[in-house]
Amino acid sequence: MAKLVECVPNFSEGRNKKVIDAIAEAISSTEGCSLLDVDPGSSTNRTVYTFVGSPQAVVEGALNAARTAFPLIDMTKHSGEHPRMGAMDVCPFIPVQNVTMEDCVNCANIFAQHLTDVLHVPVYLYGEAARKENRRSLPSVRAGEYEALSEKLKRTEWAPDYGPATFVASWGATVAGARKFLVAYNINLLSTKEQAHRIALDIREQGRSKDQPGLMKKVQGMGWYLEEANIAQVSTNILDFELTPVHTVYEEICSAAKDLNLPVVGSQIVGLMPLRAMLDCADFYIQRDRLFIVEEEHKVRLVISKLGLDSLGPFVPKERIIEYMVERTEEDKRLVSLSLQQFVRSVGARTAAPGGGSVSAAVAAMGAALGAMVGQMTYGKRQFDSLDSIMRRLIPPFHQAMNELLVMVDADSKAFSRYMAALKMPRNTTDEVKRREAAMQEGLKQAVAVPLSLAERVNLLWPCLKEMVIYGNVACKSDLQVAAKALETAVFGAYYNVVINLKDITDESFKVTTQQRASALLTEARESANAVLDTAERKK
Repeated sequence: MAKLVECVPNFSEGRNKKVIDAIAEAISSTEGCSLLDVDPGSSTNRTVYTFVGSPQAVVEGALNAARTAFPLIDMTKHSGEHPRMGAMDVCPFIPVQNVTMEDCVNCANIFAQHLTDVLHVPVYLYGEAARKENRRSLPSVRAGEYEALSEKLKRTEWAPDYGPATFVASWGATVAGARKFLVAYNINLLSTKEQAHRIALDIREQGRSKDQPGLMKKVQGMGWYLEEANIAQVSTNILDFELTPVHTVYEEICSAAKDLNLPVVGSQIVGLMPLRAMLDCADFYIQRDRLFIVEEEHKVRLVISKLGLDSLGPFVPKERIIEYMVERTEEDKRLVSLSLQQFVRSVGARTAAPGGGSVSAAVAAMGAALGAMVGQMTYGKRQFDSLDSIMRRLIPPFHQAMNELLVMVDADSKAFSRYMAALKMPRNTTDEVKRREAAMQEGLKQAVAVPLSLAERVNLLWPCLKEMVIYGNVACKSDLQVAAKALETAVFGAYYNVVINLKDITDESFKVTTQQRASALLTEARESANAVLDTAERKK
């Protein structure tokens, strides 16, 4: 998987379209950068840009954006609802795929150094990149905002981490950093700005003071009035949505608003939102309201409805959820994205991959899909009302397995590719020969691990399939018979992919243990498939 870092620079310009577009163009024209979202705000006079790319590309993209903004934004004339201290106010780097937080800290430092080299402006580090504890929090660094910056720079304790301690009036200062994914989330109220801020003070972690902390960890908040929509908002930054989920913030603010007899009229995501955060919200409402929803698309729709995310404008998941955006912007070479015709032809081509391993995973996914289908053909029908609770329990495991097994279609080909890459390593010296051999052995073990995990995942479905064949719609009996043979065939294919790769592994202990495990999985699959087929034969 490619290394992907997200960069979300916030610029202090939300009204001048020419400036907003020029900065966007600077980012999108940077090689290796994919601009995902541009979110301007007139009242805040601020625009949030979201783009992804390799660590090197996003640093260059952020620098190009800053260079473009430098002659176009004049902080001496800036005003807006949002706190700020610079033209490029904040520039965080966030890990997305195959990168660590340390990689993002490195991005922040490289960016800060280059920015000061090019523009000669002061830069502070915050978040995971902070060098001092009192600079970890963005509000702490930004305290006093632009208006207090000239005096702040004169104080030794607030010397910038990079660049001169000199007040550049037109620019101010930039805060660069590394952090987890931040969800910028605003809740709409028909109220005054002061009432919204009162609620914000109660819920944000900082609270009203050290003696009066707020209710929610890792949440920043303030109240403001959104002139263009003629509503107030409790504006929050959720710094850790796993610790404090989005739905928790929404429900708490709804409760506080109710106590004040204030109506909540939806909410707003600024920028992008992680899929995991959306699904966590969905799971909360599904459990609370005792709903039965398994499709990811339906879960996303539920959250849009429950939170009123489309209250100020359309919320298009493919344009607002980062995983969906990344899928759209990356050249998609996944096997599972091919049409069935293309996939079959790629298997039949004169190439070693995709081969039996990928086919086994595809067959397994279809077997799981048949199990889910029979459940859906039973659930919600009047003649099977008494079985609804059973189907609610049996359908989700098949649906989840179907999605996980689809991922394994590509995993097998990728594992084989890693082994082939090891074969091509140089072997001109003794050290090179050793490195090549070690890489080959590691590649073979990975090539064994993938089909072994496939067999293990498939075998988890047998208890559900044994129940489904008892309770499922009798008209779908043949579908369950096909499902049983598909799942057994998948384990059969996985077994022989394990065996063929084991023969070249030199670790004898690993070979014995793995062979025993693979044999046991194949036996379990055969016995379970026969049990399902026997039950199906007796079912009338």
